[in-house]
Amino acid sequence: MDVLLVDPLVPEALTWLQERHDVSYRPELGDDPIKLRTHTYKTRAIVLPPHVVVSREFLDFSPKLLLIARMQISSDNTDLEACARRQVRVVQARSATVRSNAEYLLYGLLMLYRRGMISALLGRQLAQVRMGRELAGSTVGLLGLAPVAHVLAPMLKAMGVRLLGYDPAVHHAAPIWDKIGVEPVTLPELLSRSDAVSLQVVYAVRFRGWLNDHVLNHCKPGQLWVGVSRSSLFDPAALAHALTDGRIDACLLDGANPNFAAEGSPLFGIPNLHLTPRLGSHTREAKLRSSWYVAHRVHETLTPSTTRGDPGIRASDFGLLDSLDIAGNDDPHSVSPSQWGSFEPPRR
Repeated sequence: MDVLLVDPLVPEALTWLQERHDVSYRPELGDDPIKLRTHTYKTRAIVLPPHVVVSREFLDFSPKLLLIARMQISSDNTDLEACARRQVRVVQARSATVRSNAEYLLYGLLMLYRRGMISALLGRQLAQVRMGRELAGSTVGLLGLAPVAHVLAPMLKAMGVRLLGYDPAVHHAAPIWDKIGVEPVTLPELLSRSDAVSLQVVYAVRFRGWLNDHVLNHCKPGQLWVGVSRSSLFDPAALAHALTDGRIDACLLDGANPNFAAEGSPLFGIPNLHLTPRLGSHTREAKLRSSWYVAHRVHETLTPSTTRGDPGIRASDFGLLDSLDIAGNDDPHSVSPSQWGSFEPPRR
């Protein structure tokens, strides 16, 4: 078998791939690790949903595997070092979901600014509806310069929002700030001046628990947060404290770890923390873009000598964003001096 699809492609991309390769679609294998290993033994390329973990043991059962593809970013579930040692290409449709995630963040900000709309839709009287705010004239801090921030910034600017920005891996003098119309500031300044914060930091292990008490103490009272970054950026106890003492009025996070606010967590039961299951990338358009991107990468990996002459293959817009080939001139993190070296987390 050439290709095993555990995560579905859109029908037209599936048909295109089936015309070129032996493709098996088995979505039920995503919840059955034992059967999945049996089917991957002779598979050359596999498309997996985010919840399926690729470990060294998984690769031991996949001797013929050349490519692992995912429709969404989920590198926390993929042992990239083990894949590199086995020369297994890891493909993730990173850019396919940038616009949908930017729109999700914009929607989140509008929803939190106007939470009274939900009360009104539930039929409550005007006197019971919370007074809303307007985005125009407010200040939003962009915490992180992931590609989604480049799309979100002009959306907010067009609505009359003042934008502040901070990214520990991008120097404050980098030209990207002027290019997207964002004022670079320090992290304490961003938090103390922003009415709302949009979180889209590119995750690295050193960022685990980065948003702790020391950092969140700088939050402007009544601040709103929306985010599509990994929930492990937060110290759960620190976030719980900020959500209950008035520093953060409400927080909406997409794709948080299932245990982030589960029973036993300091965040369990906190009413102004709202979590959604990766809805940011859950649009028809994002699915279409990611399906075609994955289909083309599978084909070019399995038949590298013939893809150049295949009229169905277009030049990839996302080649530099494959997880094993991520450095590129369009990535501000690769061309700008990092500020992270001068950042020392506070001692506890």
